[in-house]
Amino acid sequence: MPAASTRVPQQERSRATRARLLEATVDCLVEHGWSGTTTTVVAARAGVSRGAQLHHYPTRAALVTAAVGHLTERRAAELRAEADALPAEADRLDRVVDLLAAAFTGPLFVAALELWVAARTDVELRTALLPLEARIGREMHRLTVELLGVDERRPGVREAVQATLDLLRGLGVANLLSDDSTRRTALLQAWKTQLTALLAATDTAP
Repeated sequence: MPAASTRVPQQERSRATRARLLEATVDCLVEHGWSGTTTTVVAARAGVSRGAQLHHYPTRAALVTAAVGHLTERRAAELRAEADALPAEADRLDRVVDLLAAAFTGPLFVAALELWVAARTDVELRTALLPLEARIGREMHRLTVELLGVDERRPGVREAVQATLDLLRGLGVANLLSDDSTRRTALLQAWKTQLTALLAATDTAP
């Protein structure tokens, strides 16, 4: 009886500990970069003992990739909820692109970019990060198709969606060192016009 009564609270405590560690990891990546995001710093920020941190995530690579993966899933769910709240109007495509663009300028994107750069020369991190990035790329593509309400079986749709994501990623990088909002707004407006035309063409294609 005592064992059964303590099992669920222990599981809940473990989930709460993991959540604090993952949130703290992304915060540290944004504030301190890869070099400053040590497991000791993360544990202290999360209010978790070093032993508990090592129990859940034995290496820094495991910790940071888990953090980015976890928060990416959460952000995808938030994007779906935000898109569901949009009215079904003619400017829905514009507003969906704006939602996606915001995702590529937020803290999670900054944290992920820190890992991409570090993984270029860190073999352990790159090995852990590559499968995660492949999965995130596929999920982001599916999410964009879903939010835009398009059928990627139609010729040209898959390429248009991927071009949108590549453009947003590039604009996010350009915004890192200085406020690039004016140029980004102009480029996004031009791309929305192009994307509308591309998707309309696929709808009328035989």
